[in-house]
Amino acid sequence: MKKLNRKEFLSKGTLALAGSSLLLNAACSGSESENSQSSISSNPQKTYKWKMVTTWPPNFPILGDGCKLMAQWVEKMSGGRLKIQVYGGGELVPALEAFDAVSSGAAEMANGGAYYWAGKVPAAQFFATVPFGMNAQQVNGWILCGGGQELWDEVYAPFNLRGFPAGNTGVQMGGWFNKPINSLADLKGLKMRIPGLGGKVMSKAGATVINVAGGEIYTNLERGVIDATEWLGPFHDYTMGFHKIAKYYYYPGWHEPGTVLETLVNKSKLAALPEDLQEILVTAIMRQNTWTLAQFESRNSEFLAKIMEEEGLELRVFPDEVLAKLRELTQESINELVNSNPMARKIYDSYSAYKQKAQAWSELTEKIYYEKIQ
Repeated sequence: MKKLNRKEFLSKGTLALAGSSLLLNAACSGSESENSQSSISSNPQKTYKWKMVTTWPPNFPILGDGCKLMAQWVEKMSGGRLKIQVYGGGELVPALEAFDAVSSGAAEMANGGAYYWAGKVPAAQFFATVPFGMNAQQVNGWILCGGGQELWDEVYAPFNLRGFPAGNTGVQMGGWFNKPINSLADLKGLKMRIPGLGGKVMSKAGATVINVAGGEIYTNLERGVIDATEWLGPFHDYTMGFHKIAKYYYYPGWHEPGTVLETLVNKSKLAALPEDLQEILVTAIMRQNTWTLAQFESRNSEFLAKIMEEEGLELRVFPDEVLAKLRELTQESINELVNSNPMARKIYDSYSAYKQKAQAWSELTEKIYYEKIQ
């Protein structure tokens, strides 16, 4: 069989999507819709084979593992009627082209983070993380029970996509640095890998932001292409080997207090599945959402101890003046975004209203618990 190059692969997917769009439009006219639905439901044993591309390196722990587990759960729950082949970043399409691949229909699903698509959909960043924003359980509450999912559907509709929460990193670490950060002056001229709104804030603070896929970070840090990087937390950071090439490990992760891992699904392909398979797929993604956060909590606590035992490594907290300035620049960056983008304003208004209520509750519960009881 002829091997398609990336351009041919994406082009083929686009043609397939165009054909499916014609069928969907025809279905809206009446009788053909009934016939189409009847055809789907009259063949319950039909097998569907889907492709899932990811932004993570192949076989990447937790994030890639979660995608493969989700695919296994779907196949088992569906009795083999829906099979999903998972590809790491670069195996089928480049990591940061996953959005386009699913939007065009070249692949049915993708897994990554919504802030990776900020250049295409600026408002989508709120469905990844907001610096100094909500933590994992709060953002899950907003998306699943506070109107966030409906806004997510709305912002992705023009791209023929649906986004779902498929995990959360929890509060991340602040990053690895090859020089100490003692004041705001130390941020000026710093070359750092940091995506999303956090990257915008660091740019305002005087840093040079360089975004690269996960598989390229180590080499760039080792060769001095970047001076610093944020990634995830102790488990992944240790696995990536950052402790071998950077001396200073900073906390807290002000830029990513509860980052949602996103599963993208082609909206037309999802709608074409029988209803039971649609429910199975979404249910498996929700299971992945819970499993992923639990894995992060478990592995990070284990590997923090390993990192703290490393010789020559310093675990440091960001100075108060640095955090205060970054908080100020965060609000400035958000204001610029929402004032120029009505959809971003709509989403942020919802996010902010939910955050205010969630924080009022956490003041009386978690905060007091950690300060006075635990």
